[in-house]
Amino acid sequence: MILNRRGFIGTLAASGAVLAAPAVLGQTKPRVVVIGGGAGGATCARYIAKDGDGALDVTLVEPAEVYYTCFFSNLYIGGFRDYDSLAHRYDKLTGEYGITHARDMAAGVDRGAMTVTLAGGEVLSYDRLVIAPGIDFVDGSVPGWDLSKAEIMPHAYKAGPQTQLLKQQIEGMPEGGTYCMVAPPNPYRCPPGPYERISMVAHVLKERNPTAKILIVDPKEKFSKQGLFEEGWGKHYSGMITRIGPDFGGDNVEVRPDTMEVVIDGAVEKVDVCNVIPAQKAGEIAAAAGVTDDKGWAPVNPHSMATRADPNVYVMGDASSQGDMPKSGFSANSQAKVAAMSIRSELTGSKAFPAKYSNTCWSLIDTDDGVKVGASYEATDEKIASVDSFVSQTGEDADLRKATYEESLGWYAGITADIFG
Repeated sequence: MILNRRGFIGTLAASGAVLAAPAVLGQTKPRVVVIGGGAGGATCARYIAKDGDGALDVTLVEPAEVYYTCFFSNLYIGGFRDYDSLAHRYDKLTGEYGITHARDMAAGVDRGAMTVTLAGGEVLSYDRLVIAPGIDFVDGSVPGWDLSKAEIMPHAYKAGPQTQLLKQQIEGMPEGGTYCMVAPPNPYRCPPGPYERISMVAHVLKERNPTAKILIVDPKEKFSKQGLFEEGWGKHYSGMITRIGPDFGGDNVEVRPDTMEVVIDGAVEKVDVCNVIPAQKAGEIAAAAGVTDDKGWAPVNPHSMATRADPNVYVMGDASSQGDMPKSGFSANSQAKVAAMSIRSELTGSKAFPAKYSNTCWSLIDTDDGVKVGASYEATDEKIASVDSFVSQTGEDADLRKATYEESLGWYAGITADIFG
């Protein structure tokens, strides 16, 4: 929904619920509205408020009171974390940094009027807008599945109740039953990585249901850290996991939630749990704002994370189309800091430095068997480009793998403090 100027004026006259721009009410502080309270949005809001030193008015539009991280949610499924350890509140952002938390959904953006309309009818004006909505799913990408079927065949790709549901289903599988994952095509949010999730499901089943089977139906020819995962699956879960790629019908899949069947290239498989991870796109509000392309993602300026469509609107994290960085929480956090610096510089005249980005993705294969991949990046005029990368190697010794896992625990504590204060 994109409001036009006439619609905006009508809303103003009808409700009076408009927070006007500084020029209208004489407010001296420029206004920044941030849509989305995840790794990208919350980081950006915090850094704008913290480094702006009170010069900017920051509103975070996020309906949830508590945010559950997608990163490490697989470890909850595997029994390595409890559910509450994924939960983070916005109290420090509001209490220590003076950020206003608008607990509502963003329903529309009028880039001409520079306003955001909330589902409850309130209209927020902005001088700069940040859109960090994460992902939504592409309708029809898995025939037979839509969001109405997510209580039967969960996606568990937005952490929270869906993650709890999938864990309950896995733990409730009959002896010798089958768990099936319909893996997503590229590009997709990671974490929660599909193949780390397979590892965590296998870890649970090895302990609780050792004759159970895992079936991966995958439209991709290959996937990140494939050699490391396949080595680990052979070592820890021998004979349990079967992957069907596109050569054998992994790209021709239909699901039948009501009968718990998966149809693979015409062959019907009866399963007990089916984790459907559809094709993905930027969260709907990015499309409503008119900043997405024909592939459903929001192209951005690599130097600032401002959208190509509108220099006053910024998009970061999973929703952005930016180049070489993966759609991870670490990436979103890194991109948010660049965006915050750019916004602060534009609105207050503070110095902006050349954009630098980094990312690391850790995955747990089994107890104390952690692997990682990562890179550093720089901004070019075309994209965010990888300049240096690293990845764990097959055949590493147990002490190194344990140290890699412990490193990931320290990273989680540090990044969540960096995001939420």
